Amino acid sequence: MPDKQPTTLTALLHQAVETHKKSEFMRYKESGAWHTVSATEFEQRVRSVALGLYSLGVRKGDRVALLAESSFYWTLADYGIIATGAINVPIYPTQALNQVEYILKESQPKLLIVSNYRQVKRIDSALKHVPDLKLVTFEKRPDEHAIDLATIEGAGRELAQERPDLYDKIASDIRSDDLASIIYTSGTTGEPKGVMLSHDNLIFDAIQTGEFVKPTADDIALTFLPLSHIFERMVIYLYIHFGVTICYAESVEAVVNNLAEIRPTIMTSVPRLFEKMYERIMKKADKLSKNKRKLFDWAMKVGVEWAKLKDERKPIIFTLSIQHKLASKLVFSKWREAVGGRMQRMVAGGAALPSHIGYAFWAAGLPILQGYGLTETSPVIAVNTMDDNKIGTVGKQLPGVELKLAEDGEICTRGRQVMVGYFNKPAETREVIDQDGWFKTGDIGQFDEHGFLQITDRKKDLMKLSIGKYIAPQPIENMLRQSDLIEQALIIAHQRKYPVALIVPNLENLRAVAKSKGLPLDDLTTNPQVIEHVKKEVAGLTKSLADYERIKKIAILPKEFTVEGGELTPTLKVRRRIVEDKYKDLINSLYPSSELSAVGGE
Repeated sequence: MPDKQPTTLTALLHQAVETHKKSEFMRYKESGAWHTVSATEFEQRVRSVALGLYSLGVRKGDRVALLAESSFYWTLADYGIIATGAINVPIYPTQALNQVEYILKESQPKLLIVSNYRQVKRIDSALKHVPDLKLVTFEKRPDEHAIDLATIEGAGRELAQERPDLYDKIASDIRSDDLASIIYTSGTTGEPKGVMLSHDNLIFDAIQTGEFVKPTADDIALTFLPLSHIFERMVIYLYIHFGVTICYAESVEAVVNNLAEIRPTIMTSVPRLFEKMYERIMKKADKLSKNKRKLFDWAMKVGVEWAKLKDERKPIIFTLSIQHKLASKLVFSKWREAVGGRMQRMVAGGAALPSHIGYAFWAAGLPILQGYGLTETSPVIAVNTMDDNKIGTVGKQLPGVELKLAEDGEICTRGRQVMVGYFNKPAETREVIDQDGWFKTGDIGQFDEHGFLQITDRKKDLMKLSIGKYIAPQPIENMLRQSDLIEQALIIAHQRKYPVALIVPNLENLRAVAKSKGLPLDDLTTNPQVIEHVKKEVAGLTKSLADYERIKKIAILPKEFTVEGGELTPTLKVRRRIVEDKYKDLINSLYPSSELSAVGGE
């Protein structure tokens, strides 16, 4: 690796191209076949996209929105935007329309790049509020008026012939403290906030995270997480810098097949994928013959015992070591083969990794390195390593990252990874970054005796699903209370796969509905038909939400929240922790058993 670190993302790419000179820089599957892109070819295509965007009037400091599914073309467009000195404003391809509209209105992009015309039609109502916005699509459609990416590249190549020094001139004008991206995240109010990240933020975090995870130019990575999220996008920059061959999965659904085809050595994911893999393995084990199931159970027992001793830094006796090697050969080798047979390490972020899954995968020779961070911190501030891994923690802080705990246990961080601020929201920026540059994460944590960071709670009510998405419960609860059937509502979602709702009904109105439908009136709170009616009411009230925010199941409570019962504060605010504890069994009944074990393993 070169001694001198790049100062901009375009310089990072150029340095990687010159250093690694890879013929297999990136790979992607299209029309059933894998296509390979060399380092030189990718940089040349970035130049063409950048100059093509320049020919459309994109200049340094302009904002360009990118709404697309993760793919090779997402990274190509991302780098094309950045190489003009413009600012990428990514939008999730599944983002709710009202949020798409908000982001477009506030960020006022020069143009919007969309993956395909299906997405263009989906966001049509949002686009009506920005009628002058230029559209670029990955997909070429002769019957449509939007410019496609191939045409952009062609225009860029022509401009390069006319002005061969233009690209280098544009690149030389980009500075390390220039913004590279504005990424919108939803706060507790439900109004998205644009996190401003500079070139320096992203380069620092990519390189420092890489120094911990230690990828090499011999590594092959499969990427499938949303590139609209800062985690996987930063990981792409990390891979580029360290010369890792990047292979883009066709889709999340195709990951299993792509693992077998690519046989990667490194992969990033969210804990939910590992939970699903574990659940699939357990289901297969249930179908084994008696003798094979006995062997499987023995291997799991030996493997987890071995992994726990490794985790606790305790010596492993010779007989257990031999048993683990045998278990690895007879049982765990099949786990490794399922992920391609060459996987050396997997990095998880976005939510807590259940400890029992961490032990099981470590036992199988598939260590999962749990990390931690936020969009506002570019994002990683701590991560476990192959040499220093501790299950149940998020690792140690990255080199150059400062961490401290406030008096109430809130995790605060300072360093080059901390965002520039929230776009157009100076007051909100001052709330989270103090005068000394310390960013308040909103998470409560503690350090163990070895310096590993443990996340213990959320300071505020903002809830994080096990898939890594955030949910602000109060706006959703306010939506539900609009119904004349609902008196009070409480959302449960933190570290769960999906949100559910505890409903305190307006019994009088609910009884009237039940009577009109000829339903039994003796036990309204447990009657399946009544519950289904209220569930439909909830679905109708929340149809504007993103998919991951929508209520999947409900429970109707037999009595209201009161100050006397302890569920409400004197100012009539719900004490979430008290309610969740009081109705723990009822809440658990709304989730499958696998979800409960995951939550219990935090």
